[in-house]
Amino acid sequence: MEYGWIALLPPLIAIVLAIWTKQVIVSLFLGVWMGSTVLTGWNPLTGLLESFSTHLVANSLADSWNMGIIVFCLVIGGMVGIIGKLGGTKAIAEKVVARAQDGKMTQISAALLGVLMFIDDYANSMIVGNTMRPLTDSNRVSREKLAYICDSTAAPVSSMVPVSTWIAMELGLISVGLSSVNIEANALMVFFQSVPFRFYSLFALVLVFTLLFSGKDYGPMLKAEIRARATGDVFEPGSDPLISEDASILPDEGTKGSIWYMIIPIGLFILVTIFGLYYNGHEAGKSVMESFGDADASVVLTWAAFLGSITAIIIGSVTRELPFAKAMDAFVGGMKSMLIAVIILALAFSLKSVISELGLAQWLVSISEGVLSGKILPLLVFFTAMFVSFATGTAWGTNSILMPLVIPIAAGVSQSNGELTPLIISTIGAVLTGAVFGDHCSPISDTTILSSSGAGSDHIAHVRTQIPYAITAALVAAVVGFIPAGFGLSPWISLAVGTVILILLVKRLGKNPDAELLRLSAQ
Repeated sequence: MEYGWIALLPPLIAIVLAIWTKQVIVSLFLGVWMGSTVLTGWNPLTGLLESFSTHLVANSLADSWNMGIIVFCLVIGGMVGIIGKLGGTKAIAEKVVARAQDGKMTQISAALLGVLMFIDDYANSMIVGNTMRPLTDSNRVSREKLAYICDSTAAPVSSMVPVSTWIAMELGLISVGLSSVNIEANALMVFFQSVPFRFYSLFALVLVFTLLFSGKDYGPMLKAEIRARATGDVFEPGSDPLISEDASILPDEGTKGSIWYMIIPIGLFILVTIFGLYYNGHEAGKSVMESFGDADASVVLTWAAFLGSITAIIIGSVTRELPFAKAMDAFVGGMKSMLIAVIILALAFSLKSVISELGLAQWLVSISEGVLSGKILPLLVFFTAMFVSFATGTAWGTNSILMPLVIPIAAGVSQSNGELTPLIISTIGAVLTGAVFGDHCSPISDTTILSSSGAGSDHIAHVRTQIPYAITAALVAAVVGFIPAGFGLSPWISLAVGTVILILLVKRLGKNPDAELLRLSAQ
């Protein structure tokens, strides 16, 4: 049966309701229910039952790839939990802190620590903020600046590395989108190919380090920094700073920890992934890259996560830093922290099942061919993802809703005929990085709130001072990144040009808070 534009209703309902209600899980489910109702002859009761039995269980959770990604998501959460309780992340934080000698180095150290906490954006925001706050306070660095540093090195970093709690979600959605247009490609390889197109995420990182090394700020952040230097008020008098020290991601009192407690499990994870991809995809006559391309990434990553977790448990037992019982508690606690992510993933897979049966991909391909220009598609997708993520406060929800829509459109516009095209890769990058914009600076984003909490900043003050920086990175990403990407320009050229532009913008717009304070005092 041909459903035509009706096939667009489930994802549209999910988008509208997510923006309106801020409840992504409920919105995704109602989108699934709507699609299932259409498929069952507009019978809402039968559609409700089919949503669970067919689309959630039979078509989603029973699929080996989908279940592999969900298991990996849970296990890597468990590994993060063990490493945190073992003191691995704390030890790295202490190493970085030891390098901080003045206000400038303290801020740079906070940013470097944020990059090193790539394994999870939640842990990043909380550990960096709680660890660096006493140092930034003593050096009269505003809490708003610390919150910005935490936020700029949380989602932008975690979303781009292959060893993080984000990768399961991204791989799952990439695979779902490609399979909807019959493109056979290794999701992990596509993930790596999309990284140079994550213009916003990369430019957000370039901007924060440019600001820190130059010692300059602009906009509301400059005013906050001048206030902190002048009066020692690291947050504005009368504001409501959030303070949170989440014990679930910190080691128990007395745990010494070591950087090796993080390096060894993650190092093993990387090695198992590399050799596992070759082992899983290898057959006689295949090259190394062909073997990597034909491997089942969900299986290999699950191997790596389990072996990394087992290694962390063994380290805890051998060193007596974390007895087996406590290690298992930390593992289960880490898995629990991924529950929301797993629910979103399962519903995203279910939504894919519904819209596949409705023939949405085929309809989008048919209407976009010859109508929508590939030259503007990456930019359009980037702005759409930015808007949805800022309005909903969730990158995961935004990715889950948009990925099944934009990949078929990109395939149709680029006339892929079952082949992976540069436009599809750049469009995937546009979704994943546009979604990070909202996760990075939306006032209702969990990581934005956690950054305020970890840094002890007033939440609205954090959002108000950070948004000008986020918009700067987004505009450069749009103009220098996604517009040229639509014309086929290499992303590496865009990244180089964008970096130069950001450095020049900071030089032109930015002012040194200490120098400004002296100038104002002299007047």
